[in-house]
Amino acid sequence: QPGRQTLDEVALYDRALTAQQVSAHRSAGLTAPSPSPSPSSAASATAAPSTSPSSTGSPFVSPVIAAAGDVACDPTDPNYNGGQGTANFCHMQATGSLLSARPYAAVLPLGDAQYTDGTTSKFAASFQSAWGGSKSLMRPVPGNHEYLSNAAQGYYSYFGAQAGDPKQGWYSYDLGSWHVIALNGECGQVGGCGAGSPQESWLRADLAAHPAACTLAYWHEPLFTSSEPNYTAYRPFWDDLYAARADVVLNGHVHNYERFAPQDPSGVADAAGVREFIVGTGGKDLVGFGTPLATSEVRSASAYGALELTLNQGSYSWHFAPEAGQTFTDAGSTACH
Repeated sequence: QPGRQTLDEVALYDRALTAQQVSAHRSAGLTAPSPSPSPSSAASATAAPSTSPSSTGSPFVSPVIAAAGDVACDPTDPNYNGGQGTANFCHMQATGSLLSARPYAAVLPLGDAQYTDGTTSKFAASFQSAWGGSKSLMRPVPGNHEYLSNAAQGYYSYFGAQAGDPKQGWYSYDLGSWHVIALNGECGQVGGCGAGSPQESWLRADLAAHPAACTLAYWHEPLFTSSEPNYTAYRPFWDDLYAARADVVLNGHVHNYERFAPQDPSGVADAAGVREFIVGTGGKDLVGFGTPLATSEVRSASAYGALELTLNQGSYSWHFAPEAGQTFTDAGSTACH
């Protein structure tokens, strides 16, 4: 299909999977992000039907992905310490080592990958040395710090086509039987995030083009958090995702880990709702919590690490993987809607 390319699964899995599993994973439909289409062309440009396991006789291999945001300290940060960080700050090398040691299908940087302003030179000096071993697997979204430098030029230069169109920063792709949507939460930089904005219109069209898929969406700032005032600008994203019966939202920005029960866009628990994870634990620093929201199920401000998600057919499971030496974890599973 024009505009979509198959990833090199052999390179992704040669350390851990057998040849039979690689063949099965290829049949599962792992595809790279396509250029973001206009709303009118979303259905034709983003759809990438997977070959079903039953038609090939191969077992289905569930992709495992990792996600975290708020990663690499500025090289001029007093806690940078030659990239090694200190006891409580700048643990990007430790989380990068965690990621590179495991054969993920994709790695999702959830914004603010490089502090303080995401310039090209800082990406090269800090983020690359810490997380660069997993760069070929990355499907990033930008954060507010990336846009502190000339329309996020350093971010788009570093990630290239993996970050989508630099004028948009949103895109979608398929992993196994799942549809995955990367959104740009820096609304003021891309024409807004409100109902009828270019991005929200594209999101509705993209969701309509994939009505049967388990769906995951991610961007930088969360709508719900027990640490800061809720970011209401993202309510239109949630309205669309909830209406389409999406399953998971991943965010960063808040420098801790928090898992919510499935909820509706008003923050009311709803078994048919969307489950939000905040994973701002990529390495920069950690912050505590205020009064927990009613739907907050698990919280930690003690461990750096990444969230692992196994994207099964019709369900998903999660596991928070802490950096070496830390003990906090969180795990569970649930069916898609």
